[in-house]
Amino acid sequence: MLVVAGVAPDLDYASYLGGAGSFLRSDRTLLHSLLSSFVLAIVLAAAFYFVALRRDKKASGLEDSRAPTLTFGAAFIVCAIGVAAHLLLDVASGVGVQLLWPFRVRWFALDLLRDLDLWILMLLVAGLLLPMLIRLVNEEIGERKKRTSGGGSAIAALVLILAYVGARGILHSRTVDLLESHDYHGRVALAAGAFPESTSLLDWRGVVSTDNTIEELGVPFGVGREFDPEHSATQYKPDDSPALEAGEQTAAAQRFLKYARFPLASVVRTGNGYQFELRDARFATDDASPWNILVRARIGENMDVLEQGFLFASQR
Repeated sequence: MLVVAGVAPDLDYASYLGGAGSFLRSDRTLLHSLLSSFVLAIVLAAAFYFVALRRDKKASGLEDSRAPTLTFGAAFIVCAIGVAAHLLLDVASGVGVQLLWPFRVRWFALDLLRDLDLWILMLLVAGLLLPMLIRLVNEEIGERKKRTSGGGSAIAALVLILAYVGARGILHSRTVDLLESHDYHGRVALAAGAFPESTSLLDWRGVVSTDNTIEELGVPFGVGREFDPEHSATQYKPDDSPALEAGEQTAAAQRFLKYARFPLASVVRTGNGYQFELRDARFATDDASPWNILVRARIGENMDVLEQGFLFASQR
């Protein structure tokens, strides 16, 4: 029950098959909000409860002569824990979660972890394999009286994961403060974001928004490693223009702006008008993850919108 409930919210990832627009609308939304998570926990608990009830009846051959081995309340508690753990991890990592859907469009994200964090994965694997290793060692030296249940290793792994996430939180706060306290090529930081690297606790990717640029740079921690704001990669925001305004007013762009943290637009003149693009600079330009989504629109000479839509950056 715990495993099924822990992975069930990711069923909304199937919206990827419907394209970038469908994915933006449904992923980490449809089954990740507080309301839908509560309903999902009830549905899963009911399914497990009725399966267990049917199994009990078949085993006893009687209808009501024995107490059920699984109550609905117990099943709901286990399923709720699984779903809640999934939400907590998704809030701590990745693009975030729309916890208040469908009542409000707002993304909650702590930017502490990557979607696939190698350190957490290694701690979980160690928690699973350590009891097996201890059991093999005991059998090898002839100690068969005492068997390890694995409970201690599981608790130790969870404690280490909590400590790791806490350390990530401290470094994330320090990174954001560091980014906001510096100028970049003479430009004042208006907003800053820090995004973790999966393989290193001490390396972060910083994104800073100034009045007319987006600055990207690495933020290292550790002995002998210095932060240099002058080494940032600069991307210029486009100048105001009728084509830019027309693109930003499209329905696709307005929807995307509720998702993007560091929106960066571009306008290119084409043979019969303009091509408008809008992306989120929190994702590196070479990021091939499905959450790196773009808005693209064709604007006519008279500033009328000829075409608009979403696409994955990997399909650009």
